[in-house]
Amino acid sequence: MTTVYFIRHAEPNYTNHNDEARELTEKGMIDRKLVTNYLSDKHIDIVLSSPYKRTIDTIKDFSDEYRLPIEIIYDFRERKVDSVWIENFSDYCRHQWQDFSYKLSDGETLGEVQTRNIHALRLVLKKYQDKNIVIGSHGTALSTIINYFDNSFGYSDFKKIQFLMPWIVKFTFNGENFQNIEMINLFTE
Repeated sequence: MTTVYFIRHAEPNYTNHNDEARELTEKGMIDRKLVTNYLSDKHIDIVLSSPYKRTIDTIKDFSDEYRLPIEIIYDFRERKVDSVWIENFSDYCRHQWQDFSYKLSDGETLGEVQTRNIHALRLVLKKYQDKNIVIGSHGTALSTIINYFDNSFGYSDFKKIQFLMPWIVKFTFNGENFQNIEMINLFTE
């Protein structure tokens, strides 16, 4: 059995509009300890992450404490919205969840994000079969993965977790075959 813990990053500094370099807030740096505490007894073998700073920083406390290197997987990155900052992000998100092929001129569709993330996950499942794996992730990217395995997960579910950071989603697989999903709210654990 392979267990994958997707870790949605802690609170980022939204005043930094550079998506890849966006750091955690002071609260986010404190809250990442919730991730370390949760993972402490999970016998983690491998730590992977999106290349974005906020995801790496969220799991770095855990990886440092347990001396596990973080392997960067570029395809686990967050969706590219556009080349400019979007002011009405809620309308944009709703439109994307209603139509997985909708995108702005320089962005990605949710379908493209889902395909990219599922492809990366399949490669991880082949490479690290029967391991306990942590993957640093993002709200939208992770939501499209959940939607792939449970297509009832949609916009209203995304809205419920939109500001839940950090957040953990535990997947279990038998080989590459999906078995179960569990969503873990660290603030109620």
